[in-house]
Formats: sequence, C-alpha cells, structure tokens
Amino acid sequence: MYYNVVDAKHVRDFVVWVKFEDGAEGEIDLSSELWGLVFEPVKDREFFQRVFVADYGTTAWPNGADLAPEFLYERVRIPA
Repeated sequence: MYYNVVDAKHVRDFVVWVKFEDGAEGEIDLSSELWGLVFEPVKDREFFQRVFVADYGTTAWPNGADLAPEFLYERVRIPA
C-alpha cells in the first residue's frame, strides 16, 4: 500500500497535522525526529512552519528535507 499525504499543516512547536489519501489524519510531534544534516535548518521553528506537501506525496521543507510517508502514516495510526 502506498501512503500519500494530501494535506499538512503546522500546528505548534514541532508538531504537524497530516491527512492521507485514505482519510487517516492526526498530529505528529516531530521534535525527536529531526536529526541529520538535512534537518538542521528544520530545527529552526520558523523554518519548520514552512512544511508543505511535496508533489511526491509526503511532507517536505524548502531545503529538500522530507519524511517517508510510511513513517508518518505509522505515527498517525499508532501514536508514540
């Protein structure tokens, strides 16, 4: 199964709300998931707020950082 993100919004701090094409939706706290060089700019709260849905169906940021849609789907379906 392929999990396309169809909508995403910044909620607060490092929390995003995402909605998938199958209707699953929810908030995800990504504060402990932003590691590695590509996520350094995303650790800035103002930059984090610029989250958007990429053409390839997941959340992304202007610097090219993104998260696997399967990871996001799992976090929505089974909250940490």
